[in-house]
Amino acid sequence: MTLNSPAPSRLGWLDALRGLAALAVAMHHFGLLDKIPHGALVPRYLDLGFFGVMLFFLVSGYIIPASLERHGNVRAFWTGRFFRIHPAVAAAVAGCLLVLPRDATSIQGFSFDHPLLSSTANALMLQDLTGVPSTIGVLWSLTYEMVFYYFVTALFVLGWHRRSAPIALGFAAVALLLGAWLPIGAVTVDLASTRHLVAACAVLVVTAMACLATARPDLTRWGALLLGGLGLALVTLNSRATGFETMLIFATMFAGTVLHRLEHGGIDRLPALLCCAFVIVCGVTVGYLYDQGTALWHTWTESWMAFSFAYLAAWAVFAAGLLLRRRRFPRWLSGLGTISFSVYLLHGPLMFFIGWKLRGHPLAGWQGQTALTVGYLAALVVLGYLSYRLVEVPFQRLGRKVARALDRRFPPPAPAHQGRHPAEAVPTGRT
Repeated sequence: MTLNSPAPSRLGWLDALRGLAALAVAMHHFGLLDKIPHGALVPRYLDLGFFGVMLFFLVSGYIIPASLERHGNVRAFWTGRFFRIHPAVAAAVAGCLLVLPRDATSIQGFSFDHPLLSSTANALMLQDLTGVPSTIGVLWSLTYEMVFYYFVTALFVLGWHRRSAPIALGFAAVALLLGAWLPIGAVTVDLASTRHLVAACAVLVVTAMACLATARPDLTRWGALLLGGLGLALVTLNSRATGFETMLIFATMFAGTVLHRLEHGGIDRLPALLCCAFVIVCGVTVGYLYDQGTALWHTWTESWMAFSFAYLAAWAVFAAGLLLRRRRFPRWLSGLGTISFSVYLLHGPLMFFIGWKLRGHPLAGWQGQTALTVGYLAALVVLGYLSYRLVEVPFQRLGRKVARALDRRFPPPAPAHQGRHPAEAVPTGRT
């Protein structure tokens, strides 16, 4: 995916969905609905931020496992993930620390009070499951992305990666049956236990990654199982989010994988559609059943309708994109999708920067609010593009060079035949 050349139509639709998701989250946090007539009523019925995040999760579920399966190289997959995510996050955090004053920064106060603990948990991308606040608020979703990678890796080395449908059904069923009873933060009951859990996670993750780096089949298997087991323990016992939301996130991502397999002939139409229908029904139902009272504090939604309708809307938009995947999407929307990760990371810091600069100089009236909104969007696109070109692209190139260098220096064994259906090949393109 590049901003300068249009992506093929089969990938352009994914870029378009990423663009919509990033825009939805940015506009939600910017408070766009508060600036239009009667817009403040919308969050009670549809949470725009939750819609955007769930749309992101569907896209990740659709394409990430396919990326691993296409190459069959676990070490290269994780090298690519590291250089895809960590440099952009580090640059965003560094920019906040360098540009924004302490009293107007988007960096969470916990990061200043406990720098080593916060840095370790956030570097592992496990902060939301280890009782540590995200350095930048939106990074919470990367925790669940990271654990999804853990699960995908473990399933791949076990040869279970084509079982996406029963896995999605299982997560959705747990969300429905146990969503209100799964513990929240059961392990990290105080600062000491938080330190212990983060230290334990660091040891396990470093050990697992060292195993994966060898590319030896036996050690790769050990490392993948360590990651999968750690992820399952954390999401079951110590999520910051409610149990029903946590389990629904993984059901949604694996359902996205089911749709990819359906498109490429890896699963029959009826079981795939029944699986996705079950996940959707569970998602709407758990909102109605459980997103009440104190649960609203954890989902950050105003009502169960905001949760359920946003979830349903994310599925509807994803399904529309999938059905229209052969068509060419607007260039600006695909371009926004290309820089969506940087837009997602930087929209919060940019809001704080604007708020800092406008202190004592509020923009009143619809003219002022319109100018503020247009200026915010324009600045966000420019910042996102600069971050993409100056940070994301160079480090992704470096990641590919590192992966090739590792393969030359420590050649992996010939990929074992994973039983992949020939039709499950993925269109060429960066993910």
